[in-house]
Amino acid sequence: QVQLVESGGGLVQAGGSLRLSCAASRSIFWFNAMGWYRQAPGKQRELVANYGKDWTENYADSVKGRFTISRDNAKNTVYLQMNSLRPEDTAVYYCNGQSDALNVWGQGTRVTVSS
Repeated sequence: QVQLVESGGGLVQAGGSLRLSCAASRSIFWFNAMGWYRQAPGKQRELVANYGKDWTENYADSVKGRFTISRDNAKNTVYLQMNSLRPEDTAVYYCNGQSDALNVWGQGTRVTVSS
């Protein structure tokens, strides 16, 4: 069974930074796509940033220029560096990995940005 474990959430003031980590229980190359989603209270879960086909980076328009996805293949870990955080970035952030057979979610890590 493949597992994804997130860490790095917390409380930060507007304009601050956080780095989220997602550790996979197996090689990240096993996934066809891998990245981050978020769900704010009362809203649907939305894509934040991910690696798609051929490991192309994709970003939501709302985070372009502020968030950066990266990976450490040796550690089976994907990161999300979040800079210039805004109150509207407040949400539970989920790591996601998709293969031909599975769509795997982490348990989520909460990010709260105070104004």
